[in-house]
Amino acid sequence: MTLKLYTMNSILQHDLNDFENILEKAKQQGINFLNNLNNVPTSNKNTIDLVNNLNEFGLGSIEALKEFNERLAPLMVSSPGPRYLGFVTGGSTPASIVGDWLASVYDQNTQAVKAQGGVSALIEFETINLLLQLLELPDSFLGGFVTGATMSNFTSLGVARQWFGKQLGKDFAKNGISETINILTATPHSSSIKCLSMLGIGSQNYTTVKTIEGNREAIDLHDLEENIQKLSSKPFILISSAGTVNTADFDDFDAISKLRDKYNFWWHIDAAFGGFAAVSEKFKHLVEGWEGADSITIDCHKWLNVPYESAFYLIKKEHGNLQIETFQNSNAPYLGNPLENFNYLNVLPENSRRLRALPAWFALRAYGKEGFKDIVENSTSLALHFGNALIATESFELLAPIRLNNVCFTLKGSHNQEKVGEFLNIVNDKGKVFMTPTVYKGRKGIRASFVNWRTNEEDIKIIIEELKTSILDLEI
Repeated sequence: MTLKLYTMNSILQHDLNDFENILEKAKQQGINFLNNLNNVPTSNKNTIDLVNNLNEFGLGSIEALKEFNERLAPLMVSSPGPRYLGFVTGGSTPASIVGDWLASVYDQNTQAVKAQGGVSALIEFETINLLLQLLELPDSFLGGFVTGATMSNFTSLGVARQWFGKQLGKDFAKNGISETINILTATPHSSSIKCLSMLGIGSQNYTTVKTIEGNREAIDLHDLEENIQKLSSKPFILISSAGTVNTADFDDFDAISKLRDKYNFWWHIDAAFGGFAAVSEKFKHLVEGWEGADSITIDCHKWLNVPYESAFYLIKKEHGNLQIETFQNSNAPYLGNPLENFNYLNVLPENSRRLRALPAWFALRAYGKEGFKDIVENSTSLALHFGNALIATESFELLAPIRLNNVCFTLKGSHNQEKVGEFLNIVNDKGKVFMTPTVYKGRKGIRASFVNWRTNEEDIKIIIEELKTSILDLEI
């Protein structure tokens, strides 16, 4: 019998032969988009027919790119741009784009330091080490990259769940949750609550601690201790904040650290964007004492300004066995013994992962401590400038002090509360600036978050002008 030799699909073969030209066209398209960011709308109402027929033989990369430009490119907004102030979204720096592109080119599966996955895990180790240096955190933490704050919180709280079980002599990872898990928190991010749901703890099964009186979102330490004492020496998990979403408020980490001497709890800090306060001498006091936490969540696609799907968790090395118990692939002999050789797939949710650390590695090596200090301090300065400009218009009022980079404001006068949503829609629909709605202390408001490395004073002028004209459009 004659064996038929494999023949590559003709379209694939053509693309392989034309690879350089294909990548050149994609590169040029990317450059054109980034160079034109100031003119790309921050929102639009374009849409497409959601039913598209799959071509029998394929179009090839060049034709697919043409179709993308005709149908899909018009949907894109300038979320990496300087006036996109929603969702605490950083824009990708040149170095981080290089890292992201190369992560796709090298297409590594980041798992083990040895054997499976090659040595790409070494890059992740090094990147975590660089981040610890940037944030001035000790090397008693071990970290890894996940897709965002949600999965970072999930990873950290998953290990916290296992820790809680062990305090009671239970192995929740193997046998399931058999006890009520005590959670205390004051102003948790919605992703933390989502994680409680995904972890089987329950999205409503937590105790809300009071916040400090006045215009604050930080934990009231007196009320926290009262709630702890009600637990009658039972273990608990504390979820605290380094930068709340509305007002970028911080819990008192030094005070929380002192509570560790009296009570038995797992301390988790959601520092998705606020953790980067550590890079500035002006703001590092906000995170003093956070090195005592058991776990920390930080996003890179926020203030580190790398492409989306980039965050990391930090968990104390002393909890390494708990982490392996939570995430190990114990029923896969081909992956080796999880206790003998470090393998990322045994310490975080995903088995297969791209080289997600590479964009952050490039950014850190390219811009160093000084570069990120400048980005943080520029953002916070612009937030203050924007807040002052809002007040000067006499049409707006701040809902809270500007503590870092988030500006939480509303239309002036209680009689305008019902118009806030309509006003924000008018602003966003114009496509020059994008901000998100919020509710703060029972009042409807608007949140503007400054994290993008491109934003400058000229952008503030444009934003203020857009707000002024939208006020006229609303006829307030």
